[in-house]
Amino acid sequence: MNSNPATTTPTNGAGATEVAPASSPTFSPLYQQIKALITQGLESGEWKPGEIIPSEVELAARYKVSQGTVRKAIDELAADNLLVRRQGKGTFVATHNEDRVQFRFLRLLPDDGDAHPHVSRLLECRRLRAPAEIARQLDLKPADPVVLIRRLLQFDGETTVFDEIWLPGAVFRGLTAERLADYKGPLYAMFETEFGTRMIRASEKIRAVAADAPVAELLKVTVGFPLLSVERVSYTYGDRPVEVRRGWYVTTGYYYQNDLS
Repeated sequence: MNSNPATTTPTNGAGATEVAPASSPTFSPLYQQIKALITQGLESGEWKPGEIIPSEVELAARYKVSQGTVRKAIDELAADNLLVRRQGKGTFVATHNEDRVQFRFLRLLPDDGDAHPHVSRLLECRRLRAPAEIARQLDLKPADPVVLIRRLLQFDGETTVFDEIWLPGAVFRGLTAERLADYKGPLYAMFETEFGTRMIRASEKIRAVAADAPVAELLKVTVGFPLLSVERVSYTYGDRPVEVRRGWYVTTGYYYQNDLS
């Protein structure tokens, strides 16, 4: 095996050689190439959420690279929350059914710092044509179909969050209020298991706002009450936007935690 990262060429599972375009001026370290190949396997569904992936030794043999190169690629995928290492068991595909992943996207915590379970109350789920701004954020054409979900989240019996969630209609065909009502797990877990769409990362804009009349009525606060506004765009593999979420949070007794690394 050629151990020089500049000349080693990984292969895919079928034995075909992965060759970068000759005109490409960029250089990708070997472990980054292996990371990309493993990510392709995750995106294609070769290894599904919750499943164990092959060992480092097996992957090294598959891609014809050193075990250390595979380990570095897996380390990065674990840091990206795409894989989860379990001591003595192996490496697994991360899933939104795990508590640690759920709370990575729901950052509202009570002042005691402990994550409390919440109850979701669905207000509506309907298909419509994408408004211009939503189409832009989801990289859709104007008036493409989208699904709009409106819901309330209750923590300890108190209505605390109002969410508007916009999803591309072509990706979420068949998503109805009935299916949402019947599903008992986290929303992102449903997207993952029933629609094959895993949320990989999100970009958020957070600001303080005053509650207008419609939002105040839903959250049972007075008009003008201070709220936290969180606007999120979530992405799946390939950095494709698949969700726009606009949330209004009552932060009396709560705070929004954002870990920086």
